[in-house]
Amino acid sequence: MTFTHLDDAGHARMVDVTAKEPSVRQATAAASVRCAPHVITALREGGVPKGDVLAVARIAGISAAKRTAELLPLAHVIGVHGVTVDLEVVDDGVKVTATVRTADRTGVEMEALTAAAVAALAVVDMVKGMDKGTSITDVRLLAKSGGRSGDWRREEP
Repeated sequence: MTFTHLDDAGHARMVDVTAKEPSVRQATAAASVRCAPHVITALREGGVPKGDVLAVARIAGISAAKRTAELLPLAHVIGVHGVTVDLEVVDDGVKVTATVRTADRTGVEMEALTAAAVAALAVVDMVKGMDKGTSITDVRLLAKSGGRSGDWRREEP
């Protein structure tokens, strides 16, 4: 069996994408933050003591997408050309959706996942003083487009 991220001696390596043509690529990922009812009320009313939770989480997610290659040792440094992080307060917490776009040689799935996860972490950081039981669940890729493998979409119930 041949592994793409190992050389012949079994050492980790970064895959060489130099010869690949840049193409437009997009990925969308999601995460859920589960919160206690009193936290959800505070989020809806703007009453979280630390401030605007959703604004902080949005900026955290955008920043994280741009720094993915620093966090994941075999991820390529790519041009992140567009990032949106949407947060919605729902009945059991906060729904996070992150979309990342590029015109580069490799995809942005990891950037989208990183953006969603870090935005969720920022929500936890902002509300942890109100609810130590806040948790992150369901970090997942929802869709990707472009590149050699083409388009993919998660089928969710």
